[in-house]
Amino acid sequence: MKTALPDVTLSELDGVRYLHLGSIWVQGAMRIRKPQVVELDYIQRMLAGLLWLPTETLGQGRALQLGLGAAALTRFTHKALHMATTVVELNPQVVAACRDWFHLPREVEVVLCDAGAWLRERAAPQSVRLLHVDLYDQDAAAPVLDDEAFYADCRRVLDDGGVASINLFGRDASFARSLAHIVAAFGAAHVCSLRATREGNTVVVATRDAPLPPREQLLARARALELRFKALGLAARQWPRLLRPVPSPAGEGEGADGEARQKQA
Repeated sequence: MKTALPDVTLSELDGVRYLHLGSIWVQGAMRIRKPQVVELDYIQRMLAGLLWLPTETLGQGRALQLGLGAAALTRFTHKALHMATTVVELNPQVVAACRDWFHLPREVEVVLCDAGAWLRERAAPQSVRLLHVDLYDQDAAAPVLDDEAFYADCRRVLDDGGVASINLFGRDASFARSLAHIVAAFGAAHVCSLRATREGNTVVVATRDAPLPPREQLLARARALELRFKALGLAARQWPRLLRPVPSPAGEGEGADGEARQKQA
């Protein structure tokens, strides 16, 4: 028997609209008067994968989002980067709410499907330049798709030099397990994480065979991104100092900066 999908609810506070899945957990947010601003800190950090892409190539290729949330990443890739964008979302209520309340562009392709099944059965290999993975249910305890096979499918869909950003949010054991699966699928040399946000989100960046760029290149790309998208609130110059390579295989049980990750209350 299929598990019933949670109902979508909305809340608003101080000019920001929030999306919830039948609980207090925030699944996405949008500043009502400035919908293109990237509101949440962890969503900003999901865009740190752009540091792996040469500045002159931004906008090339296809963007894929697994999990729609409040469509913040979709609005950014489609409207700001002008990338062809596909979203895979399981819950039709989320799609409807984003169409009505979160400025989801009508021309963006939205596929109503389980993200894991879509990757396995329908995604073309090496067809995606920029992949964002944010797959949580109403309990927000751990990603709903989180095994090595799933992350291997994420790697398979990336083109040469393609980048995936993955939101991890959960208890210590959940983070350690997720990171180990990502490293197994992508290889430790091609995985970095950003320092955890105050709320407990840790974004992991994994690439298809692209190592961490040299620091000078990271800084130059960050400056270019912030200059180009400053009006959207993008604090890209912070990203290079937040990056942490993953530990050696012997230390895969910890987060990338060696600190425990705590689920927010």
